[in-house]
Amino acid sequence: MNQELRRRMSDMLDLPRDIVLNLPRIVITGRLAVFIENHKGIVEYSPEVVRINTAIGVIAVKGQRLFIKSILSDEITVEGEIQTIQFED
Repeated sequence: MNQELRRRMSDMLDLPRDIVLNLPRIVITGRLAVFIENHKGIVEYSPEVVRINTAIGVIAVKGQRLFIKSILSDEITVEGEIQTIQFED
């Protein structure tokens, strides 16, 4: 099923787009934590950057003293002193 058809179905049935389109859902708690659902794995991990693969590209969390607090098959929480969150192609 293509993305446009999924988007239309989501709108017609009043379903959340992030679930129907497999989009990442990102919850930011101040500058302390980032929670990402629907990830596809970790691309890079260091205390300064955590790059996470998603269906729409890589999400780069940059900062200081970053660490992965929790990781499951489809969700991840990164904590530390977050400075930027960047979408990469």
